[in-house]
Amino acid sequence: MTNAPHLITTYQQLLSLSQGMLRLATNGEWEALIATEMDYVSAVQKLVQSTEEAAPSAQAQEQLRPVLRHILDNESEVKRLLQMRMEELASLVGQSSRQKSVLSAYGKQGGIVMVPHEIQP
Repeated sequence: MTNAPHLITTYQQLLSLSQGMLRLATNGEWEALIATEMDYVSAVQKLVQSTEEAAPSAQAQEQLRPVLRHILDNESEVKRLLQMRMEELASLVGQSSRQKSVLSAYGKQGGIVMVPHEIQP
């Protein structure tokens, strides 16, 4: 098959991108991850076009299977890390909302601090 080397190279590039994205997600480099995601999506589109033009042979598919498995595993881990980050951000937003509510309630008191009196025995 004439496109097998090209297809294998494309899969290798995709694997390299997915490993980079996993490294960024693991390190919490979220902005860089988002920037890299555009390259990843572009590489996936390129791969789709390549496979639509000519389906890979059974031999090429066998060679690509472990690479594809690795790509999918990386993608699953990136998604898991992103989900954890989203939960962390949701918690921070919730905390910020609660603080705002407390400050708002405190502000309505006119700045007067209300402290319970000590009970004298």
